[in-house]
Amino acid sequence: MMQAARQQALGYVRALPPDESRPLFVLVVDVGYCIDVYSNFAGVGDSFVPFPDQARFRLPLAALADEGTRALLRQVWAAPRKLDPSRRAARVTRELAGYLAGYLAGVSAQLERAGHAPEVVAQFLMRCLFTMFSEDVGLIPKASFTSMLRTYSTPELRKFLPDALRGLWATMDTGGFSPDLKARLRRFNGKLFHDATALPLTPDQMALLLKAAEADWTEVEPAIFGTLLERALDPRERHSLGAHYTPRRYVERLVLPTVLEPLCREWTAAQAASARRIDEGQPKEARQELVRFLTRLTSLRILDPACGSGNFLYVTLEHLKRLEGEVLAAINAFGQTGLLDLGGGTTVSPRQLLGLELNPRAAAIAHVVLRIGYLQWHLRTHGITQLAEPLLDEYQNIRQQDAVLTYNEGFQNAKPTVWPEADFIIGNPPFVGDKAMRGALGGDYVDALRKTYKGVVPESADA
Repeated sequence: MMQAARQQALGYVRALPPDESRPLFVLVVDVGYCIDVYSNFAGVGDSFVPFPDQARFRLPLAALADEGTRALLRQVWAAPRKLDPSRRAARVTRELAGYLAGYLAGVSAQLERAGHAPEVVAQFLMRCLFTMFSEDVGLIPKASFTSMLRTYSTPELRKFLPDALRGLWATMDTGGFSPDLKARLRRFNGKLFHDATALPLTPDQMALLLKAAEADWTEVEPAIFGTLLERALDPRERHSLGAHYTPRRYVERLVLPTVLEPLCREWTAAQAASARRIDEGQPKEARQELVRFLTRLTSLRILDPACGSGNFLYVTLEHLKRLEGEVLAAINAFGQTGLLDLGGGTTVSPRQLLGLELNPRAAAIAHVVLRIGYLQWHLRTHGITQLAEPLLDEYQNIRQQDAVLTYNEGFQNAKPTVWPEADFIIGNPPFVGDKAMRGALGGDYVDALRKTYKGVVPESADA
């Protein structure tokens, strides 16, 4: 009955005239029993999700005795934007952008000037940053990595830091006891820590890295973080660090109508089919209708063919996880658990998010962004429990390659790039106008592109 009432409310949202702004909240009330709270902070479509999450969206009548609950409901009416969790995460990330600009970018620039290859520097700093994140969220002991950096920052021990870092990351890769952290670590695995290279640091570089480690990385918004990290590591972009990124609400304006709204319509149809089975006295079949949709949700694939540092893919992942939580709650209402293996292939996970990216640095960052985002979601939803090992994976679903043209040296045997199969395609690809293509991409590339797509794409088309 509550789901039927929710669909009725969403019908009112859909019926609003185009010039009317969409509500941020939908409240569904069972008078005398509870209030169900749903939010859509993107302000587009009808993709309202349980607020603040699947575990706490239903407010029993008795909860109104709590001042905190009453304050929340007052804000729903008086200041709904302030309840948007992504606003706080974005603010925290913008504040940390200062650390990135002043510290990580500084370390990166100095290491590159010392002769280290940019890709080696990028991988080194991403490992450092992921380890900082891990200590802040409790995947390794709290403050342990920061303490280790302080220990090795002394003149006597600094020369041993690369050995200590290699030892730590080797242990994180396989799991086991870390002498420096004085603790047994979980098995992270994943390409990030395989054969991890650690670079020697000067006193100034050590100081900069320590400053970055002392920041709190717990609530960094991955949808912004990837862009900031990419700019911190790119010499051409360091001057503009934090100045430009695609705000989450803009990302959601693409992701919600393209991916979530069609899936929500499928979910509504599955619920209706389940309700019909209930009316027919077939509870097992009713549950199976919901399980069938869950199987669809956990097996579909989403492709961003110009994924950059993974912002669009991460936001899509988060919304899929929210929908999955709603589906699992509906299945559990039948008295049998619908919670599947959180570490395997039977739950929504980064393995379903596919990307193509020309920039090797951005492609590597996209991997890290998706893993940090997924771990953040899991820790918010389930805590440290049910966290299967290895914590990272090696799906390699972000490919570093040209999305439109595959060719040999000298642009021989050029042909269209074959994209991986996907159920949905999203993204915000870079734009190069027809008149600017030769200057931006090179004459040989443009000639190969025009020849490859001759008769398929007009020669006057932009890239």
